[in-house]
Parts: sequence; structure tokens; C-alpha cells
Amino acid sequence: MSAMEEKVKQLTEQGRAFVSRWEITDPDLEGYETDQELKRPQPPLAKAPMTDNSIELPKDFSGLRSDRDFLDIVNARESHRVYTGEPMTLTELSYLLWCTQGVKEIRGRSYATLRTVPCGGARHEFECYFASRNVEGLEPGLYHYLPMHHRIEFLGCPDDLDWFIRLSLCGQAWAATANVVFYYSAVFYRAEWRYGVTAHRVLLIDAGHITENMYLAATAIGLGGCAIGAVDGHLADSAFGLDGVEEASFYAMPVGKVSANDKKKEKAFYAFVDEQGL
Repeated sequence: MSAMEEKVKQLTEQGRAFVSRWEITDPDLEGYETDQELKRPQPPLAKAPMTDNSIELPKDFSGLRSDRDFLDIVNARESHRVYTGEPMTLTELSYLLWCTQGVKEIRGRSYATLRTVPCGGARHEFECYFASRNVEGLEPGLYHYLPMHHRIEFLGCPDDLDWFIRLSLCGQAWAATANVVFYYSAVFYRAEWRYGVTAHRVLLIDAGHITENMYLAATAIGLGGCAIGAVDGHLADSAFGLDGVEEASFYAMPVGKVSANDKKKEKAFYAFVDEQGL
């Protein structure tokens, strides 16, 4: 076995152990307690506003209700990489943000937020940012969602927004045709405070809850998207003003207007399956 093969095997085993082992087996950590167990102050439930100006989002979604039942939505859910170019409404954007990070209630005085998605220990360790390309009444650029108030704040706009999207998503040019590209960061200590050294396993489980809600919410109102794990964290962190240490971006999901007439274009993304006889 070559040195590279040995290294790959080692990293693969570490990855499997990260996923499969919850318990702490290191003898040097005997008696270990998390910061919550040590009764240290918990971190804030959400990030403070990054600017002095924010935009109120619509909260009346009655006009978006579809007549599709839940099973129909589940069966219709699929990844979409082809978008029509029609504008998304601000109410549709608000609906997506509410369905994926909306705060329904605060538990205790300020112990936890109960949101529209589940999360281990109700820590909700994520922040949502997005690149808006084509939303009615919203200036193109980068934004941050403020879940405690259901508002958004404008963070500025790169010189070439589409180029930023392509580069930050590792060359996936199709993403720069979506109406909105959501970027999710992890504020690590929110999870570490409760789960300590095992927090990062829980964090990755929790991330999937967000995008599955996004898939279903988008499908329910005639939109579509595709979750992306290939995110250039350094580039995204720099654009959204994150330090990459205490808070780092790692997940994204473009969402936009879709049409059943684009089935052939969607299928073209998988042409390699037929070409290679897979």
C-alpha cells in the first residue's frame, strides 16, 4: 500500500469514527464536562445585527397556500438546477426563510429558540445568509437573516455577484441562475456549549433538517432548489464578514422559479449516466 493509500485509509477511518461514535473514549477526557454542565454562561440564541439597517419581511403567507397535500409535496420534491428567470416575490423569500429558520417561541427567559426546524438541544447553531439575484423589491446583493425579528439586513454587493456565486460554490455555474442562493454558517460554540467535543457530529445532522424543510417549502409554492456541500468556505466567509473560526460557512442551497417544461434540461445534468452505461 502506497503512502497516499495509507493516508486515505486513515482519513476514511477517522471520518467513519466521527459519524458512528457518540461516546467519549479518550482516557485523557475522563470526567470531562461540557460548559453547560459546568454552568458557564450560554452563548446568544442568535447573532446580533451586523448593520444599523434592516428590512421587515412579509408575514402573511395566505396568498401562497397551495392545494397540494403533504404526500403530494413529498413525492414531487426533487433537486432543481434549471430556473426560469422569473422574479421571486419578497413574500416567497420570506416564506422560505420562515420555514427554515423562523422562531416560533423562546423557551424559558432566554434558554432556547423553538423554530420551524428541529435541532439537537434546540441550540440552532446556524446563521443564514443569502445572495439575492432576482427578488422583486430587493436590491441584488448579500443579506443576513435576523430570525428573532424575521427581518433581513443588506450587507453589500460584490462587483460581480454571479461570479461570486460561481466561485463560492466551487465552479457550479448553474447556481448563478437561481433567484436566491442561501448560505449557512455554523456558530460553533452554540452547539459546543451543550455538547462539547461531540457537538460537531450533532451540527452536521442538524444542517440536513434545514435544507429538507427548504426543499419541501419550495416545492409547496412552485419553486425548486438543490442543496450544495461544495462551498468555498474561505471565499464565502470573507464575503459575509465571518472569521472562519468561531463562525464558518459550509453549506448552501440555490432556490428559484422552476417549470415542468425544463425536464429535459434537468435531465441533461445526468447525461453521463446514459453515456457511461451506469
